[in-house]
Amino acid sequence: MRRTIRRRAGRRAALAAVGAMTAGLLLTAPQQATAGAPNLLTNPGFETAGAPGSDMPSCWSKSGWGDNDFTFATVPDAHSGTLAVKVSLTRRVSGDRKALVTENTTCAPTVVPGRQYDLSAWYKSNTPDVAVTVFRHDTAAGWQYWTDLQNPPVSAAWSQTRVRTPAVPPNTDKIAWGLSVYGVGTLTTDDYALEEVGAVPPRPGCTGTAEECAKGRWEVMATQNPVRSMHAVVLRNGKVLLIAGSGNDISQFNAGTFTSAVYDPVAGTVRTVPTPVDMFCSGHVQLADGRVLVMSGNKGYPSADGRIGYQGLKDSYVFDPATETYTRTNDMNGGHWYPSATLLGNGDVISFGGLKEDSTGNVTAERFSAAQHRWLPLSQVNQTWSYWGLYPSMILMQDGRLFYSGSHTFGNGTAGSGSSVYDYDANTITDVPGLRRKDERDESASVLLPPAQDQRVLTIGGGNNETNPAAHRTTDVIDLKKPSPAYTAGPDLPQGLVDTGAGKRPQTGAEGKMYVSAVLLPDGRVLETGGGLHDRADPVFEASLFDPGTDTYQAGLAADPIPRTYHSGAFLLPDGRVMSVGDNPGNGTYNHAVSVYAPPYLFKGPRPQLTSVVDTEWVYGDTQRITVDRPIAKAELIRPAAVTHSSDPNQRFVDLPMTVVNTTTIDLNVTGNPNLAPPGWYMLFGVDAAGVPSVATWVHLGGAPSTAAARQGPAPHEHTFADALAAPKENPRQRASVPVAPTVAGCDRHYGTVNVCVPTAFPAEVAQTTAARCDWLAAHRFPKRMKVNGSDPQQLDPDGDGHTC
Repeated sequence: MRRTIRRRAGRRAALAAVGAMTAGLLLTAPQQATAGAPNLLTNPGFETAGAPGSDMPSCWSKSGWGDNDFTFATVPDAHSGTLAVKVSLTRRVSGDRKALVTENTTCAPTVVPGRQYDLSAWYKSNTPDVAVTVFRHDTAAGWQYWTDLQNPPVSAAWSQTRVRTPAVPPNTDKIAWGLSVYGVGTLTTDDYALEEVGAVPPRPGCTGTAEECAKGRWEVMATQNPVRSMHAVVLRNGKVLLIAGSGNDISQFNAGTFTSAVYDPVAGTVRTVPTPVDMFCSGHVQLADGRVLVMSGNKGYPSADGRIGYQGLKDSYVFDPATETYTRTNDMNGGHWYPSATLLGNGDVISFGGLKEDSTGNVTAERFSAAQHRWLPLSQVNQTWSYWGLYPSMILMQDGRLFYSGSHTFGNGTAGSGSSVYDYDANTITDVPGLRRKDERDESASVLLPPAQDQRVLTIGGGNNETNPAAHRTTDVIDLKKPSPAYTAGPDLPQGLVDTGAGKRPQTGAEGKMYVSAVLLPDGRVLETGGGLHDRADPVFEASLFDPGTDTYQAGLAADPIPRTYHSGAFLLPDGRVMSVGDNPGNGTYNHAVSVYAPPYLFKGPRPQLTSVVDTEWVYGDTQRITVDRPIAKAELIRPAAVTHSSDPNQRFVDLPMTVVNTTTIDLNVTGNPNLAPPGWYMLFGVDAAGVPSVATWVHLGGAPSTAAARQGPAPHEHTFADALAAPKENPRQRASVPVAPTVAGCDRHYGTVNVCVPTAFPAEVAQTTAARCDWLAAHRFPKRMKVNGSDPQQLDPDGDGHTC
């Protein structure tokens, strides 16, 4: 995956054809909030020579990395003055070359955290493989790569490229930048500038109640969820696909009653959808064309005596939002009850883990080919024969590798450090250190933090359904751009109220939550909500916002009034609100209430409007023009949710650096790297300086079908990172599966029906007596006098009549 990214054949020809037009657009000077902002660069036109013996102009350095052949030259072919710098690549396997502002206190301009800066330069190039690349100086960590902002088009004549930085991160005092060339060709540059953007006037204050402005507001909807959904997918038309299958109800399974529903948040209506198989605990991901690939599901429930566990299906379907119907694909190579599903940069899907048809653990990797629209035979898929567990969180990295965050469902994590980097091409797995409480990450949540360009992952909370301790507050953060990335401790999860069966009380000590939902918001923060203190029990009523800029939580938000533990999910809607569904506690009940959260940013005055989006079919490396009704501070793409069991590894927020033409016209610069933004439909948001988002416009990234022909080209511009990992693990020998205990779901099948989950281990605070355990079951509303199936390991049948308590 790392070196086989395909780029559209038509892009180079198209860029050459429209080069003059695009150059004309870029020549339009952005309107500044303050007139005549000074150029903060030293020697921006290369006119001052370097120190004696130097072959670069003063305050400029030769920079770059990777396997390539290159030349640097100071040439008289200047845009203005007498000198320009020419960089040529004659061979390129990886990396880039560029003239870079020298990274020292004399040459690199001083910047202010939280402010934005307009960068501009004049250039000529004969290759589209050019990027505006920015580095920043962290006052604690030193110089480091920050981000790529733009891919300027081919231009035979002098053209100006101009782009605005995101807000400068905290602890940054200087930045350096230059135009990188990362494909075979020549780039000549001159007349650089860096100008501070003036402060934006403050917007109106709170427009709701003081509590709404501080905490947001939840509303329980009048329309209920008609199905016992375990899966939620936000479709490209803004509707929500809710998949239940049998809904964890064996009577529905035995009757062959499998259900899905499509919920329309705007109209408040819902429509049930015929569902061909039991998609209960399947995997799902949105394909590049906006259809939903649903894989595996439930072939069979555990036996009454508990000797066999859940069994996975091989079946696979795609759901079409236009027709609201399922169509079958070819089968997977084996069953995968609770599989992962990660979309790759070329549109393929890779899947791991889960349980096979015989309840053993599936050790095979499965790959769905976008080009062939089918699951590939195992002989065509690289295999490490490793078992990843159930719903392992596999997040696509910027170079095509996968990061296993350590989040999963049920039991313990994988052997080793609990998290790792998986390289499909090299067929290796390498442990990554630092994840705390690695064997208590059952039903934790992991998200690629905003923006995706920063390559940082947050992992939140978790527990362990085998030993059933109180869920913890631990959060960890990892920066995957470091040479040897490792998790570091994040702030403890805020605490709220917990209902352990006797009414709500404040959480104490180290109490946290599992089954937590984490949702990326358009203001760049992460909402965490819902969850429970123990396996399928004891809901926690708490919500907070995590700020990736400061790595802190804003505690004390309004909490969802509906309990949200097992089989719940929360997800972002195109209007900027968050919807929450589901709750399936161990007593077998299901909560059909639907609640919607309006974050505090919806009570901060009028929302900006995207008054036009010139084109909704986007291509990698493009510049796309929008108009707005008033200035915005940032724009981004957010991939619509496909969430289950606290897991949505494809959720991501992709920054769109802006070229501000005037107060209402903005050019958005689309990443050239499909691994940062895999192909598909996205919600486009514009956000003002107060963090207030527009309503989203749907755009499709990857090009129209008529331009779908692709050729093998250079890898997208990526930067060396995670390249000093420890030695990879030795792959296991080829094998069919691994043993998995029938109790992997954390349920003791000796009691009641299969959709009732008496815990295999009661919480530690419950005394190991029949009376205490029976009191716990009664407080949590388990059915009275459940049938004892065979033996009585929990001693719940003291009178021996074959029924509990």
